[in-house]
Amino acid sequence: MGIEEYGGGQGPGPEVLVVTTNDLPGHRVQEVLGEVFGLTVRSRHLGSQIGAGLKSMVGGELRGLTKTLVETRNEAMERLVEQARARGANAVLAFRFDVTAAADVGTEVCAYGTAVVVARE
Repeated sequence: MGIEEYGGGQGPGPEVLVVTTNDLPGHRVQEVLGEVFGLTVRSRHLGSQIGAGLKSMVGGELRGLTKTLVETRNEAMERLVEQARARGANAVLAFRFDVTAAADVGTEVCAYGTAVVVARE
């Protein structure tokens, strides 16, 4: 499994910068546009569930589930960035993920943060 399959986050020079911090060093917040989020729900694949069950008996990483979760988080983050861009933001502060089970049939992943307009100081 290559790094691109289990990593995430933004590439260099994003149009909307997403950070986990409450401020952005070297920048001044000009306008707070409010909360933005990206949400996705993924159903559980029967094959990966069976494989995960077998793997859990012998131990080790559940690579199929890891890959699915990374894809799901990246999709939620992309939706958050789309929403921020649509509101006119060029950054999202206080970025977080929330992951919950969705009625025993899947996993809900919500990426959220505060959309802002920032300018270099």
